[in-house]
Amino acid sequence: MKLLSDLTVFEKKKLEMWLEMKDGYLLGFTNRSFEEFIFHSVGIDIYDEKYAERSGSKANRLRSFWDKENNYTVGKVLLNIFGNWSLYKNPSSLNKPPEEAIQIARRLLENSPVPEIDSIKPLTSEKEFEQLAQSIKKSIEENRPEEGLDRLHTYLTKFFRQKLSLHGIETDKSIPLHGLVGKYSNALADKGLLESEISEKIIKSNISVLDTFNKVRNDHSYAHDNKVLNHDESILIFGQVTNLIKFIQKIDPAKPEE
Repeated sequence: MKLLSDLTVFEKKKLEMWLEMKDGYLLGFTNRSFEEFIFHSVGIDIYDEKYAERSGSKANRLRSFWDKENNYTVGKVLLNIFGNWSLYKNPSSLNKPPEEAIQIARRLLENSPVPEIDSIKPLTSEKEFEQLAQSIKKSIEENRPEEGLDRLHTYLTKFFRQKLSLHGIETDKSIPLHGLVGKYSNALADKGLLESEISEKIIKSNISVLDTFNKVRNDHSYAHDNKVLNHDESILIFGQVTNLIKFIQKIDPAKPEE
């Protein structure tokens, strides 16, 4: 089931005031710029009929969006507006968004079932990699993590294979996911990218975890005709994986040359 945002009545009233939504307007957005902004932020067509309540104005469509989308999606849009305030405000608008507005957006984002889901991103501009990352995030944004398990496994395999390639380590397709992680953890240690022994052990502990993920992918995901894993255990897997990916992106941020 898709969970809807839990913006309170008071938060909505404050947001409407800060976003200047009186009379159907929305800051300095035109219909076109509003449509493009929402699409580039969360991949949603705000001019779809599902958001055409009342007059169908920009303000009413945003109100409908708040009512029909989840915390993560609503929070991401709000934070993109407040984080790029100078691009969208009117000359008469506040010079900068109130801190409370940013706190509301962050609260919504932090209520995502997988807070680090934005760490899932393509390493290259390869279209297939980008689509893969987007579909994985969508399964979390719609609170259906079990539907993204097979794609998460595919993403991890591509991610570690490309990281190894960047470090000059070629691999063939016969090496399973946990084998790739083993090679990668050795590469991190050899290049001195880990400062402590415990960090190395934590990363290596994921080798056995991802070995088991191979079995989940084959026996409990939509990769095959399976009974899929339950929601809570799927969330646990996503949380483990996204924390690992986020850490790797911080200590080894370089991307392959395109």
